[in-house]
Amino acid sequence: MSNSGRKKPPLVAERRYTNKAAAAKKAAPKKRAPAKRKPTKPTRGPIRRVLYGMIGWIFRIIWGFGWRMTLICTLILGLAIGYVSLTLPPVEQLFDGRARGSVTLLDASGKVFAWRGDQFGGAVTASSVSPHLKNAIVATEDKRFYSHFGLSPRGIASAVRINLREGRGPLSGHGGSTLTQQTAKLICLGVPFDPAKWKNEADYEADCRQGSLARKAKEAIYAMAMEVRYTKNEILTVYINRAFLGAGARGFEAAAQRYFGKSAAEVAANEAAMLAGLLVAPTRFAPTNDLERSQERAATVVRLMEEQGYLSSAEARDAQNNPATLSQAAQAKAGGYFADWVMTTGPDFFMRDTTEDVIIRTTLDQRVQRAAEAAMKEIFETKVREGSKAQAAIVIMSADGAVRAMVGGRQTQVSGAFNRATMAKRQPGSSFKPFVYAAALDMGRSPFDLIEDAPYCTRVPGSGEYCPNNYDRKFHGTVTLTDALKYSYNIPAVKLAEEVGLETVRKVAADFGIESDLAQGPALALGASESSLLEMTGAYAGILNGGSAVTPYGLVELKLLGNEDPLMSATGGIGERVIRQETAEELIWMMNKVITEGTGRRAKLPGRDAAGKTGTSQSAKDALFIGFTADYVAGVWLGYDDNTPLTGVTGSGLPAEIWQDAMKRVHEGQPSHVLPMRTPDPNEGQPLGPVSDQGTGGQTQTAVEQLLEGIFGGSNGNIPSGGTPQDVEERRQRELDNRSNR
Repeated sequence: MSNSGRKKPPLVAERRYTNKAAAAKKAAPKKRAPAKRKPTKPTRGPIRRVLYGMIGWIFRIIWGFGWRMTLICTLILGLAIGYVSLTLPPVEQLFDGRARGSVTLLDASGKVFAWRGDQFGGAVTASSVSPHLKNAIVATEDKRFYSHFGLSPRGIASAVRINLREGRGPLSGHGGSTLTQQTAKLICLGVPFDPAKWKNEADYEADCRQGSLARKAKEAIYAMAMEVRYTKNEILTVYINRAFLGAGARGFEAAAQRYFGKSAAEVAANEAAMLAGLLVAPTRFAPTNDLERSQERAATVVRLMEEQGYLSSAEARDAQNNPATLSQAAQAKAGGYFADWVMTTGPDFFMRDTTEDVIIRTTLDQRVQRAAEAAMKEIFETKVREGSKAQAAIVIMSADGAVRAMVGGRQTQVSGAFNRATMAKRQPGSSFKPFVYAAALDMGRSPFDLIEDAPYCTRVPGSGEYCPNNYDRKFHGTVTLTDALKYSYNIPAVKLAEEVGLETVRKVAADFGIESDLAQGPALALGASESSLLEMTGAYAGILNGGSAVTPYGLVELKLLGNEDPLMSATGGIGERVIRQETAEELIWMMNKVITEGTGRRAKLPGRDAAGKTGTSQSAKDALFIGFTADYVAGVWLGYDDNTPLTGVTGSGLPAEIWQDAMKRVHEGQPSHVLPMRTPDPNEGQPLGPVSDQGTGGQTQTAVEQLLEGIFGGSNGNIPSGGTPQDVEERRQRELDNRSNR
């Protein structure tokens, strides 16, 4: 074959081998960079290896024991919670609290004016009450209520921190309890009250509230069991129905009715805040006790509701600017000091500890009560400087001791507050002097008898010499007994008391109803003993009714609801005669001069007879005016609770003005009656004999004998001497008319 000169194509095999070599060449590995050498760990020594081994071994033991114990405890806790949850009753059985009996108080006309005892307004649910109320409770008591499982670890930790910071034990003080735990405590962990086991319900409730570690553990298990058994709304429903909210109200429905006169479903945000604010201290913050304090607490609740998103800024501002107040019905039903006092005048098993529903008819006249409250308010607003802490008390009664009105302090719409009319024991000062003059007149002295107002001292056994002074630090020479009383001279009163005998004066005052311990020395005549305003006013009622003692009373009759027959009736009234009627009528004439011409002129009533006496205690700590018309007896006290001396105030000042204002209001629209007073014969006056420096001596026994003779039958007893038989009969008929009008 000849060569044509063309290039031969490569054979297939050559092509294959050539490509393979190229591929091999292409796949040849790249040279690697030399690898970095890892640093070698330092070799542990034998001691360190042993130590680390022991630590690991201990940790594995603790870890193994710990998770096993945790598992066991969790299983036990779960079983306990499960068991308790299975024993819980249907939620409806937990609604009703253990309400005791109630006491309903009626005034003299038969109208309800107050109630006492536990009240239960009926079962409500968390869904049926006002949303504001539900939110206020959660915001105040447990803001994580809807997210926890019955316990709040954060709440407990916070409470422990606060307790330690305040210097208490970790479990003392703040407890960090959730609403569920509080509910468990309210139902006493499901343990019912057993009279055979507990002495009374107070002991039972104290046991329910105990804070021991074991009790808290039980409470925690019970709370978690409740979370398993009930829904959040059901737990809240139990709480809403069981919580105590002051003034005898159990449950928010009863509280809403009591304080606002409406259902819990109708309360507004400001009212809901006030109700929720009671939970921290129901009695202290009850609006019937101190409305201002209750409003301040409600303002805090409103702020919490706003912070937690339950109220908008506008709603919170409106609630703060318009704090809740008691409804008129609630104010009326608070009952005030009079209701509190009446509740102390009967047996406990029918009053404070009753298990029955009791109805009590009283002597209260709500028209007179409003007049007394308005008079005090008027004088304090117009005559007393703003911010003054001075207090006042008023008692108004009929001549037979039936109390028609009582004010025990400037805050009138209260329940359970300190009653200055009955509880405070203060010196009556010169308002005690009428009993000195009553003793003297009953021994035959005349209002026109003369007595020397001059420097005078007397020896007091064990105390040395006693030298009384007049209020004006002056001496007025020879004066009548009427002038001495009219201008409230001290020296004549002490002389007269020593002349008739201090024991005689003490007996007259005690028989008129002043039960407090009376001073033994001559200062007795100047009111150095302490007594209550109620006692003093009752003693003056004895003078008005013709000289017979009275026991002030407010309870007319008591009966059980549904029963017609009363179980008890009036606890007071007119008692034994103390001084002759003639004596009482002459003394009333003298006391009338106190108002028309003497120290009590500010108490004068236009167009109406009145008689009374001013009183200012030592160091001016107390100022009083006590007096009467033919229809009512009234006593007024003014002073400070801490015995701070009054500045520029005596019984002839503000107390007389309060008395006059109150009595004008009381008598408005009422017919006018003359006082049962006797004008003495001016020719009967004579100088009193000298007073022995040896004290009362033998005169005391003679005075007592003469006084007892007058009380128990001497000198015709009840019949005034002097005048024709027709005059005597007219006076007797006038007294009967006066008593029927009271």
